Amino acid sequence: MPETKDVVLITGAGQISLAIARRIGHGKKIIVGDKNLNNAQEFTSILSQAGFDAVPILTDLSSRESIINLIDKGLEFGPIKYLINGAGVSPSQASIEDILNVDLYGTAVLLEEVGKVIEEDGAGVTISSQSGFRMPQLSAEEDRLLATTPTEELLNIDILQLENIDDTLHAYQLAKRANEKRVVYSNGGGSYLGRKRSKN
Repeated sequence: MPETKDVVLITGAGQISLAIARRIGHGKKIIVGDKNLNNAQEFTSILSQAGFDAVPILTDLSSRESIINLIDKGLEFGPIKYLINGAGVSPSQASIEDILNVDLYGTAVLLEEVGKVIEEDGAGVTISSQSGFRMPQLSAEEDRLLATTPTEELLNIDILQLENIDDTLHAYQLAKRANEKRVVYSNGGGSYLGRKRSKN
């Protein structure tokens, strides 16, 4: 039977995720999810050569099924203690739709699903951007909707409709604003995180 360890879930095999993993990953099982499996494999190879225990897994942040698969993989090794969410696409490399599906919806799903299983004293970080503050001020109601709308209804709110988004940068700014608002809301015990998943 494999040794049980606290688990670190990582989405996005980039340099920021790697730096955080090096900082907190000693003695833990690190599960590295990325849409490009080669990137995840290279990431875990670097960690393994430095003495960390890491495994790669193909993960598409725009897919709830893929996110749940990442979480379930982590639970095979032990309790999920940490989340490092460094995945995302930029305005220069993706369409408006892809930015909303990955950076906004995907992050919301990840927070929701990990929130159901993370240990009581666990912690997580979502890598965001100051772009979320470099846009016209949203109304209090718009910020509330970004923070609290049920995940599967999130892309239906008015400000996220394509006709209301100027370009990919605007989509990215909205996504990062939503990330910040949902993280703040979840830290306050917001109900959108949902019920705990069964660990059986």
